[in-house]
Amino acid sequence: MVSIDSMRQLALSYLGAVEQPHFEKTSFRVAKKIFATLDIENRRVCLKLSAVQQSVFTAYDKKAIYPVPNAWGKQGWTFVELARVRKDMFRDALTTAYREVAAKPASRGRKKN
Repeated sequence: MVSIDSMRQLALSYLGAVEQPHFEKTSFRVAKKIFATLDIENRRVCLKLSAVQQSVFTAYDKKAIYPVPNAWGKQGWTFVELARVRKDMFRDALTTAYREVAAKPASRGRKKN
């Protein structure tokens, strides 16, 4: 089990990570890109993983870590139930999401001159 405070503390421990509102949730970003969102009411985190990373983490326990339903899940967005996930597994998944987003070049998707 992972507490809300532990989740927040870990997410903000990464270099350049910031916390910002995102609709009715809280987002954690690096270089203006979201790597995690926190749904306090449902005690659930949503992480941005690659498809391969998602398949690895969801193989652990489908009740604790599972793809977001619909197209978002197919893009790597993955739910983590804080009340069900082990702390070490959550730390690994959150670190993976942070690295996945932080590694993307900031200019991705922009036209080059």
